[in-house]
Amino acid sequence: MAIYLHEGDLPDGLSFGASVAVDSETMGLNPHRDRLCVVQLSSGDGDAHLVRLPKGQYNAPNLSALMADPNVLKIFHFARFDVAVIKKYLGVDTAPIYCTKIASKLVRTYTDRHGLKDLVRELTGVELDKMQQSSDWGADVITKEQQDYAASDVLYLHKVKEKLDMMLAREGRTHMADAAFNFLATRAELDLAGFEPMDIFAH
Repeated sequence: MAIYLHEGDLPDGLSFGASVAVDSETMGLNPHRDRLCVVQLSSGDGDAHLVRLPKGQYNAPNLSALMADPNVLKIFHFARFDVAVIKKYLGVDTAPIYCTKIASKLVRTYTDRHGLKDLVRELTGVELDKMQQSSDWGADVITKEQQDYAASDVLYLHKVKEKLDMMLAREGRTHMADAAFNFLATRAELDLAGFEPMDIFAH
């Protein structure tokens, strides 16, 4: 495994193929208050690319182009948050999208444990270390431990997706997942517009 740390943007000419696993690290869970600090990516080849975004420096044309590229599927875990924070700080609509958390909720109905650590453990046999989850991602220097943690959040998403796709097909719920994924950009826009705590489909 190799981890590549990039400052401010992805380098020119870097390609991720037909799909890329994506995650983000922020200063908290409120996109209006908590800034985007790191975006991590992996093509599923065992390597991870981390883009550190210094405070106030969100002009990342290569990263933004990748997020908007209609020919590259972006695989997230809990895409709703990442898509919203990417839109807020990079000003780009991410598409197309796959969310392993939504897929898990649709087919792993035998459990209420849909966190990434639980998914990766069950579907790949890998135990993730989440010790750095609540660390300071806005620091001027991202530590080796933080880099390892950030990389681990994207390194296994392709394998998780593969297993979930088989389960979705087996249970006849692929079309439901696709419809939910297609709605995610709108759900993120609703969150940014202040409808985050509201279920607009409720009575």
